[in-house]
Amino acid sequence: MEKLKVLLASSEVVPFAKTGGLADVAGSLPIALEEMGVDVRVIMPKYASVKAGGNEATLGKKVKVYFVENDGYFNRKELYGDKFGDYADNLDRFVFFSRGILERCKKEGFAPDVIHCNDWQTALIPVYLNTIYKYDPFFSKTKTLLTIHNMAYQGLFDKEQFPKIGLDWALFSINYFEFYGKVNLMKAGLIYADAISTVSPTYAKEILTKEFGCGLEGVLKTREKSLYGILNGIDYNVWNPAKDTKIFKKYSADNLGDKYVNKEKLQKELDLKVDRDIPMIGLISRLADQKGLDLLAKIIDELLNIKVQFVLLGTGDNKYHILMEKMAKRHPKNTSINLKFDATLAQKIYASSDLFLIPSRYEPCGLGQMISFKYGTIPVVRQTGGLKDSVQEFDLKTGNGSGFTFEEYRADHFFAAIKRGLSAYRNTAAWEDLVKKDMGLDFSWKTSAKDYIDLFRKMLK
Repeated sequence: MEKLKVLLASSEVVPFAKTGGLADVAGSLPIALEEMGVDVRVIMPKYASVKAGGNEATLGKKVKVYFVENDGYFNRKELYGDKFGDYADNLDRFVFFSRGILERCKKEGFAPDVIHCNDWQTALIPVYLNTIYKYDPFFSKTKTLLTIHNMAYQGLFDKEQFPKIGLDWALFSINYFEFYGKVNLMKAGLIYADAISTVSPTYAKEILTKEFGCGLEGVLKTREKSLYGILNGIDYNVWNPAKDTKIFKKYSADNLGDKYVNKEKLQKELDLKVDRDIPMIGLISRLADQKGLDLLAKIIDELLNIKVQFVLLGTGDNKYHILMEKMAKRHPKNTSINLKFDATLAQKIYASSDLFLIPSRYEPCGLGQMISFKYGTIPVVRQTGGLKDSVQEFDLKTGNGSGFTFEEYRADHFFAAIKRGLSAYRNTAAWEDLVKKDMGLDFSWKTSAKDYIDLFRKMLK
């Protein structure tokens, strides 16, 4: 079988630039594809954070990364905006990036079988291949896959900016770019892409509904036959307590006692009572309604009146900063509230906690639950998106399941799930079996990469 040629186009890629989960995917998936025999290359803008000299670098052992350069557009501290909001010239920037991607392919003599586009920043590529480059023989066999990482971000711009895209005004219509009087890049990309994917099977179904479709559920309905859900994976070279140099002491399922050494050391570091028997509940999140923080707010006092310790790390909406600070004053002995971003502390929380909370209103994929599994920390999640696909309710009688779940978006249901977790924690033997089993679950990129390869082959047929 001929070697598949894939170009992954992304506005952010780990380790070069990151604001969210898209960068993790764009940094890990190509390495897994390359290991499975795909000729895969990556392309991204050359931001100020990119330390590589010249206009290319390497990812993993030999995945080529091309940089699209333009100091005026990309040599900035932040990727999409600053404290005043989105950059006013974001449309110019990502029009330039999209055109730059196609021109770079030609310059490198690399005609991809598939260009894997990600989110609104690269959604113009399927459009350009069907308009400006429609009769360009170089791309005659190239197909496009557009992956939606979060439906809420669509690349919306004022109608007056439409000419910057370089296409006929006729395309500013309800059938293409027009969305409630604005230009919508994601919408046009969904219409023109050969196939569409999203980051979990459940989220692929959810975005067809009014609740999760963010106004584009109608467009997605027309493309339902070409819509696929592929669960993200995580990189076990990065997320692995047996290799993690940031935690206090490395451990694996074979020496679980060392997990509790981490717990005691973190208790000491955070001024909590040092006692490995007190259940430690961790939460690492953006502090926003989407992440279920409004549910947490309703139950937190009641939770902290139980014998538990609560460790929070994150930043976000000011109302939650105020709420958490007040709560820390009311419960100084059993809380540690860290309103900041701290990568080392995050790893320590994953390694030390017994339960990990993810009560999201919606969660396209979620990586926190996969990371906590590997660290032997049991997730408590709402059944939505990728959380539903990766966490099954634990049954103490049968030993089946991997965590604690609730379906309806209600504070009392969330609290009931936490209490089931605490109850299981008190059953020492069953808990140890659950921890060991979860540490052995495989959410590596291998499975997902295979699913992507199958999809690429299907598109080419």
